[in-house]
Amino acid sequence: MSGVSLAVTPRSEPDHTVAPGGKPEHQHIRYQEQQPVVGGVMGSLRLIELQLVAFIMVFSISGLVPLLDLVFPAFTSAYLIALSRFAFPSRGSRVSSGGTEEIFRGSRLFKLYVILGTTIGLLLPLAYVLGGFARADDQAVRSATPHLFLLSFQILTENVISGLSLFSPPVRALVPLLYTVRRVFVILDWVHDTWVNKTLPYNAPSKDIAWDWFGKGLSAANLMYFAINLLCFLIPRFLPRAFERYFRETEEFHQKMSEDKRGKSNTPPNKSRPTDRKMD
Repeated sequence: MSGVSLAVTPRSEPDHTVAPGGKPEHQHIRYQEQQPVVGGVMGSLRLIELQLVAFIMVFSISGLVPLLDLVFPAFTSAYLIALSRFAFPSRGSRVSSGGTEEIFRGSRLFKLYVILGTTIGLLLPLAYVLGGFARADDQAVRSATPHLFLLSFQILTENVISGLSLFSPPVRALVPLLYTVRRVFVILDWVHDTWVNKTLPYNAPSKDIAWDWFGKGLSAANLMYFAINLLCFLIPRFLPRAFERYFRETEEFHQKMSEDKRGKSNTPPNKSRPTDRKMD
């Protein structure tokens, strides 16, 4: 969806069962879990979601995330709920009972693009932050943590709402779009810190030089990847496809409603049966 979504949402398949009389019964949805679940009270959450929640909690209490980035997920969630309620209400659950489907299905090359985004945007920055803690490099940790915090919230939000029919395709498409726009500005600050603000002494050891260039290259790679993701995929391809699907579902919904109304109007009223009168 966003280039970094880990695709851990369950896929639903309709199970068409036929009654003895030949008429199909209600469709039952079979969920095929793609990731192992954790038992107990939080058994409904998948393992990757629990890890993301742990990252979010650690980043929130560490004091390394600015106040604006801490407030941004709450504002975005409230805005998405308002859009799903007033601007783009869901129609798919009323048109079909097959559950939510993927908006964009890419090729193998697109899957490699997603894996590349996961590596550049999530795994390597996480290793960079952990390495910054180990090396006592506060500047490196403070520069990369806001990006990781927002990205963790983005992936968690995508995985949660993708399995709910409450959210229409445009609302689901706006999740990576809004978060990516914000993260581009955060990554710009990261690039400025690594390329401008951070300087090494002339006789710095080779390990420090390699670490410095790793941070510079990682920040530049994230800026390049997510700028391309925003300008070349999310805006021109992903968002229009989401609106196209939404308008199609809305048209099908109105057609079904009109057919139901015509069917009710053409149904003759029940004639009252005459009461038998006893002969005197």
